[in-house]
Amino acid sequence: MIVFAFYLFALSAIAGGFFTVVSRNPVHSVLWLILAFLSSAGLFVMLGAEFVAMLLIIVYVGAVAVLFLFVVMMLDVDFVALKAEMARYVPLAVMIGVVILMQLALAYGAWDTAEIASSQLAAPTPALDDIHNTAALGYLLYDQYFLLFQLAGLILLVAMVGAIVLTLRHRTDVKRQDVLAQMYRDPAKAMELRDVKPGQGL
Repeated sequence: MIVFAFYLFALSAIAGGFFTVVSRNPVHSVLWLILAFLSSAGLFVMLGAEFVAMLLIIVYVGAVAVLFLFVVMMLDVDFVALKAEMARYVPLAVMIGVVILMQLALAYGAWDTAEIASSQLAAPTPALDDIHNTAALGYLLYDQYFLLFQLAGLILLVAMVGAIVLTLRHRTDVKRQDVLAQMYRDPAKAMELRDVKPGQGL
């Protein structure tokens, strides 16, 4: 049953990632991405890393993927024009993909299995009697790899600021609020009193 569940989650993750890339409809791509996240969470549960699995479900599926889905569905994006622009970069993308595959082939050809690999694969997480896997993950992130963890957060912050800057558009046909003009306005010029007689409008 464990072997069947592993192959089921693995094939679902691979299929979800593949159809995320090749789907023409962006909404379908997000749904396939959610399937890939859920399958990866199932693999993490089988490894005994329940905390990472819950992070995948809560953060990525519950927040990031749903946010992508709402953005894709609510924004009026001309996907035909985007695909026409992307067609120009297909040769460059193919060349980059070939280079990455060659690097992976070289790395796999020089792969050497460590002596302790079999024991670590047999017990990927510490024994629950010694320490819980969540605490072990916390010690690993905030002790041994603290600097890398902070650098990853900084990269995400820069990416978020860059996305905001790229999507910030000043439209001239939209009336915007000028807070300083409201604060420094002259009440004598901002209001006008009129004597409205009974039975008459302004």
